[in-house]
Amino acid sequence: MRILVVEDDAKIASFVVNGLKQSGFAVDRCADGEEGHLLATTTAYDAAIIDIMLPKLDGLSLVQRLRKEGVRVPVIILSAKASVDDRVKGLQAGGDDYVPKPFAFSELLARVQALIRRATHASEPSRLTVGALQMDLLTREVTRGSEKIDLQAREFALLEYLMRHAGRVVTKTMILEHIWDYSFDPQTNVVDVLIHRLRHKIDKEKELLHTIRGVGYVLKPA
Repeated sequence: MRILVVEDDAKIASFVVNGLKQSGFAVDRCADGEEGHLLATTTAYDAAIIDIMLPKLDGLSLVQRLRKEGVRVPVIILSAKASVDDRVKGLQAGGDDYVPKPFAFSELLARVQALIRRATHASEPSRLTVGALQMDLLTREVTRGSEKIDLQAREFALLEYLMRHAGRVVTKTMILEHIWDYSFDPQTNVVDVLIHRLRHKIDKEKELLHTIRGVGYVLKPA
């Protein structure tokens, strides 16, 4: 899952971006509305978090412009203004949710997850299963049969992405766009390296993670 954060306050941006990354999201961050518009119109995001008070183009104007241009990315508006009128203006501008500052990251994360669920019309499972491989999204525990598998954050994010798309081929470009937080050279071998590490941990018995040469990868029950 890839999130856009448009926030000019460096401290708040760092707080949000680091929290989202630690929760397994890929994150792009910019500090003004014009750059936010450029990113939102050239990159596919699962959600966006946009501050109201931005240089060059304020947050409400940014959201209004995106909606007029047909960009339907779910948007959470951040603002130090917490009155009912301010919230109404944010929602009327095209925002999907409104979070006043200061805020707890746990609440922001829950709102991001809820927005993505609504946008995809899907209920959020607490556990993913592919064959004997299981992932608990709440405890972040991964097991295959009775064996616990320890994964680094990036490995966990990749496995979650593959399990959510089980049985479907995902390309290197798809993985780069959803697991990393900035654009890599498509010819880089960073995906191959991470796939190799993940395969070594989850495929000690029957193979689950398959390479489709020239296309990508697919995770399917053994």
